[in-house]
Amino acid sequence: MGNRHPLFKPLVFVGGLSFGFGLGFSQMARPEVVLDFLQFEDFGLLFVMFGAAIVSGIGFTLIPRVRDAAPLTGDRYERRLKSFDRNVVIGGAIFGVGWGLSGICPGAAYASLGTGNISILWALAGMFTGAYAQGYWRSLSTSTERTPTSVD
Repeated sequence: MGNRHPLFKPLVFVGGLSFGFGLGFSQMARPEVVLDFLQFEDFGLLFVMFGAAIVSGIGFTLIPRVRDAAPLTGDRYERRLKSFDRNVVIGGAIFGVGWGLSGICPGAAYASLGTGNISILWALAGMFTGAYAQGYWRSLSTSTERTPTSVD
């Protein structure tokens, strides 16, 4: 991981800019548009998601056939599957509730700042607080699992 190509960070930055611009251009950085989608009133978000899924699906299918490793990192292309367990279900449910309450997902929340939506800072503060609380809780639960027990 330490031997990344010098263009890695600039290209990640450009990728983030294009993603944010796309979210803003497609109006998906506006919480009211996302809420309209969640209430089955506007299906524009569905077309944006389908477009992204098609492009990424093609990329994930074709690129590993052409190259064995990523050009900028040297990491091998491989599937990394997370097991479907209780944490995935609970985390997904909490994420969905937060998305429904704020009307925006994390990526679009950052793009929403670029469109002048300053009130989205409340949602971002909630996301960071939730992520910190989950990390703190996880570190407590793993530290108690590692606590040595005395054997008689």
